[in-house]
Amino acid sequence: MRIKICGLFREEDIDFVNEARPDYVGFVFAQSKRQITATLAQYLRFRLANGITPVGVFVNAPINEIAALFHNGTISIAQLHGDEDESYITQLKKKCEINKKPEQFKVIKTIKPNNFNQIPPVTGADYHLFDSGAGSGKSFDWKTLKTKKIDKPWFLAGGINIKNIEQAIALNPFAIDVSSGAETKGIKDRKKILELIAAVKGNTK
Repeated sequence: MRIKICGLFREEDIDFVNEARPDYVGFVFAQSKRQITATLAQYLRFRLANGITPVGVFVNAPINEIAALFHNGTISIAQLHGDEDESYITQLKKKCEINKKPEQFKVIKTIKPNNFNQIPPVTGADYHLFDSGAGSGKSFDWKTLKTKKIDKPWFLAGGINIKNIEQAIALNPFAIDVSSGAETKGIKDRKKILELIAAVKGNTK
């Protein structure tokens, strides 16, 4: 099982994840208290240890903006939280091809609880992410996922912390996505990051 620590915006945050070694980290470009500029994200990304995949978090962002962040090496994956449809994802992947090879770039498409009854077949996305709302810090009724047929690897997000991470792991997602649960008073907490990653990696078969 994999884990993503999202919402990094300080040099210390990079130090913490370099020590803890999550599989993914997230840089938020959408409007948020964790939002960072492209310039800061590029600086933080190039302090990031090899083997940790950088993800950009967006809401209805211009395709060219995301493509520029991919081509300059800031992100490898786009996590989309808005109304991005199949056409948008197709165009985005086309813009992010390298030597006409699209496989280097991946897309995570977020699905919120009000859409869980009918999980849309977003064929262009590589992963789903189930979340109660970007940056809300609130969980939803995870039991609803047990009855759904999910056709892609999926991330679970929203209100995950050290107290409920075992319940999240029990759902067997492809990856756990944590932001506020890895913070104390809105700032990434080294101890919590280490504990969360140990909980996930300790349950990996």
